[in-house]
Amino acid sequence: MTIRARRERRPALPLAGALIRPTVRALPRGPLLAGAVTGLLVAALPRLLPGLGTPEAGAVLLRVSALAMALGPAFLLDDPSRPTTETTPAGRPLKVCLRAALLAPLAALTWSGALLLLPRDARPPLAGLTLEAVTLTATALALAAATVRTSAEPEPGRASAVGLLALVVAGMLLPDRWGLFVAPGSPQWAAAHGRWAAVLAAAVIVWTVSVPEPLRRGGPRTGGIRASTGG
Repeated sequence: MTIRARRERRPALPLAGALIRPTVRALPRGPLLAGAVTGLLVAALPRLLPGLGTPEAGAVLLRVSALAMALGPAFLLDDPSRPTTETTPAGRPLKVCLRAALLAPLAALTWSGALLLLPRDARPPLAGLTLEAVTLTATALALAAATVRTSAEPEPGRASAVGLLALVVAGMLLPDRWGLFVAPGSPQWAAAHGRWAAVLAAAVIVWTVSVPEPLRRGGPRTGGIRASTGG
């Protein structure tokens, strides 16, 4: 059984390679580009407005930049053709993970650009802000994947973006003892980023659970099981 399973998995690699070009063409370039450009412009503001050249202001600007960059990936799974391509040989997990894999280097490059654009004197602790940026992007992706998983919506981007904004507002309203958006130098900085790590873990779990084929009314799609039972 193990040898057979390995043989059945081998075609996934050439299939993934064949899917790269059409997947790149299908990516929602507009939202991704708009989020990246907005994030970079926000990070560059202290170079135009010297009054923003403090670590406190830099933290606020980088958070706004991270949110703008995360709103683009909220649209990553938008696919108007999804209703007609659900039954293609390439399963949904492969297609979704391929989109995420193509996004990762672009997101890392854009965030690195934002950190470089922020003047040195205005830079807060960058490791903590990078954790926040990764968590926001992961949360946006998790919301999009969960929307596709639990509904027939082919373009979950708008709902995911609204959901992400709602979660950010909720995070800003948390009491200080549970706060996420703390100022650099605050005694709560380390504890707050422990909570950010927990949110990131939750987003990864939601993404992992949501990657399989979408649920339909009446339960999950179990075509293979039905076929084997004659149902």
